[in-house]
Amino acid sequence: MELIDKIKILADSAKYDVSCSSSGSDRKNKKGGLGNAAPSGICHSWTPDGRCISLLKVLFTNHCIYDCKYCVNRSSNDIPRASFTPEELVNLTINFYRRNYIEGLFLSSAVWVSPDYTMELLLKSVKKLREEVNFNGYIHLKAIPGANSALIEEAGKYVDRMSVNIELPSSESLKLLAPQKTKKSITEPMGLIKSKIIENQEERHRFKNAPYFVPGGQSTQLIIGASRDNDLKILRLSESLYKNYNLKRVYYSAYIPVSDHPSLPSISNPPLLREHRLYQADWLLRYYGFNSNEILDEKNPNFDELLDPKSDWALRNIDKFPVEVNKADYYMLLRVPGIGVKSAQRILQARKVSILDFDDLKKLGVVLKRAKYFITCKGRYFQDRNFVNNPPMIRNHLLLEDKIKINEDAEQLSFFQLYPQIMNPIEKISRITGEL
Repeated sequence: MELIDKIKILADSAKYDVSCSSSGSDRKNKKGGLGNAAPSGICHSWTPDGRCISLLKVLFTNHCIYDCKYCVNRSSNDIPRASFTPEELVNLTINFYRRNYIEGLFLSSAVWVSPDYTMELLLKSVKKLREEVNFNGYIHLKAIPGANSALIEEAGKYVDRMSVNIELPSSESLKLLAPQKTKKSITEPMGLIKSKIIENQEERHRFKNAPYFVPGGQSTQLIIGASRDNDLKILRLSESLYKNYNLKRVYYSAYIPVSDHPSLPSISNPPLLREHRLYQADWLLRYYGFNSNEILDEKNPNFDELLDPKSDWALRNIDKFPVEVNKADYYMLLRVPGIGVKSAQRILQARKVSILDFDDLKKLGVVLKRAKYFITCKGRYFQDRNFVNNPPMIRNHLLLEDKIKINEDAEQLSFFQLYPQIMNPIEKISRITGEL
């Protein structure tokens, strides 16, 4: 098979894996080398759903011994198959880099022959890149669950970030849709990577020239909508992964219908809005001091489709509001819809100088169209007092403002009304993205 045909097949197969990111590594170039994974050398641009750009993103092979019902590369699926050799992958990466097409490599693979055999090929590829062609750019490698720990540990010396994809949120889902995989085979390499990262950090504190081990940390991916697991279970799993394995990111990938298996949901489009809500809630877990049982609970195990998780939480906990912005502490400010991390920090700094009013909040970056229902300034409300402790009224006005925004956007795009097929309904739904 020609190399160009392999690229088409394996690059297309890789698009279903979203657990790639180029941040977190400071691997620098060395004399006679190619590339640089330091922040100045890698593009830090992401699409709104978290996908990173400027990486050569390919599978090593899409030949697979597993028959996971949700996967396009499952063994029972009749699709074109291809595999690189380590030499082909190395040459491809270097040629793309020299042409300024890419700034790094994201390398994943289906499981070919066995987990160990596949991991050996991946290790050989990244080792050739580092040692034979002296490539010092960013490399993200997907570790193969079930592979020998020695292979994974060796590969970690040559890459900037590793990911071990959990894919499904529960053991029950794995048994139903991917019976050849086990939770243990996935979590064991995650634990190994975590311990080796900690060891390496301690070693580099003692010895300046100690080699790196996965300096960009590890991440994982969850497929959303392929199983019946609710949002609360997914969010609890993410919280557990952050705490127990020190993950940098959990990526969420809306299930794309690639099979008509009876155990899979009958949907025509991926649940993109649900994926978006999970990313918003994930942000609350990592930066806003929330825990999963606050964002959702047994009575409300799934996200509100119309409101972002932070606004939904505020309405369910209206007794904690309104908040006086001139007195509230940092963590309470973060819980106000429309006040983000940066604007909360600015409020703390600005109120040391003077007492803030609503005009000041606008200048500090607070989104008043949301925050105004939950705050006071100098003891004064921005809205009519009828809104105080009135969740249904606040909710209606928040949704009304979103609806007006959608209509305004649609009006601006009226040129395309001649061609209604261009205006996808999903694009309109995706605009309902409340400020955190």
